Amino acid sequence: MQNTKINIKIDTKEFLNSDGTLNRQEVLYKSGLYAGECYSKEGLDKLKEEDESKTMKRINSALNNSHHSVIGHPHLTLNIENIPKILAMVLNNQQEYNTSEKSLRYTPVESIDGSIITEREVKLYNKWLKIFESLITKTYPNLGANKIHKLAQENARYLVTVFTPTKMIYTTSLRQLNYLVAWMQRYINEADLHDNFALTLCYYMEQFIKEIKKLNCLDERLLTNDKNKSLMLFSQNIENREEYFGDVYCCNYEGSLAMLAQAHRSRPIRHEMQRLEEKKYYVPLIIKGNQALEEEWNADIELVKQYFPQGELVLINERGNYENFIEKCKERLCTNAQLEVMVQTKKTLEKYLKALEEKNHYLAAELAKYNQGARCTFPDYNCLNPCQFAEGVNLTRHI
Repeated sequence: MQNTKINIKIDTKEFLNSDGTLNRQEVLYKSGLYAGECYSKEGLDKLKEEDESKTMKRINSALNNSHHSVIGHPHLTLNIENIPKILAMVLNNQQEYNTSEKSLRYTPVESIDGSIITEREVKLYNKWLKIFESLITKTYPNLGANKIHKLAQENARYLVTVFTPTKMIYTTSLRQLNYLVAWMQRYINEADLHDNFALTLCYYMEQFIKEIKKLNCLDERLLTNDKNKSLMLFSQNIENREEYFGDVYCCNYEGSLAMLAQAHRSRPIRHEMQRLEEKKYYVPLIIKGNQALEEEWNADIELVKQYFPQGELVLINERGNYENFIEKCKERLCTNAQLEVMVQTKKTLEKYLKALEEKNHYLAAELAKYNQGARCTFPDYNCLNPCQFAEGVNLTRHI
């Protein structure tokens, strides 16, 4: 196991002790004040004048009776360093959060002492970075050197492990943070001991839990998981789920781990993944159709398959309602969106529209308005920064 260590600091000064740990008593006190609003005649200002012991009695009663919702009011902002990309995905897939994550477009890929990234990955990344820069420059010469470099990085990263360490600022409630730990503990307890992916993820989950505990963020009364919930990202038997498109929708498709990291940022929509028994890998569109480059790409990604590259395809189940999907289209059908997630969103839109038309659904005509190109063509979207990129607007770009 590698020596990379997750490091977490609390950035919320309001609840911070002098040693950097959480003043959990203060969080619970504030939650107790808010809990009193449910039946107080005079409101919050009067509650602030009551004896603190009364406030704490109220919140302790709520905690002991699993009435945890009021603990969701105070939020904590965590500064997290060296978190593996896949664990960041676990956090971001839970929907209740705000996050600012270091983009891999701006993160150098390098193998240093203690890093989980191997020299082989770095060598292949740099090799394909140059290939992609050359191809993009020839195909889209007007993009500019900086844009071309970023797009080349975005494609080359498919070769690098999904355990790549990154940085993120993550904000959520104390309640949710404890729930996350409880769900991670369940994942660890149920992990397949013969699955290196799961075992590596468990290793980092244990690090995460250790850091959260060290910061005094855990309360046993919030860790009970009495509803027997688990992490939303991982699922089984997705292939048996029936697709449906109407006022609500459910669909299955294969996508890379890198694409999934983009897709599930559409928080109202639920995304679940299942790793494939027979491994397959994403081929960037800029080399699709070039037999020699495709063969070289597939041979190279096979060389790093044991490191779980971000280009590994997984089976994804996506569920939401019609309004959720339109919101996703307004985020992902754009020149600036990652190409793979843009293409998949377009495919899902076309499948959705076809299903509605076949059953003469009342939403068919409405959805058709969103099938004319990128979001700048939508009847209810105002683009503040037009790209003037024809292949981007008509959704035919290859980068």
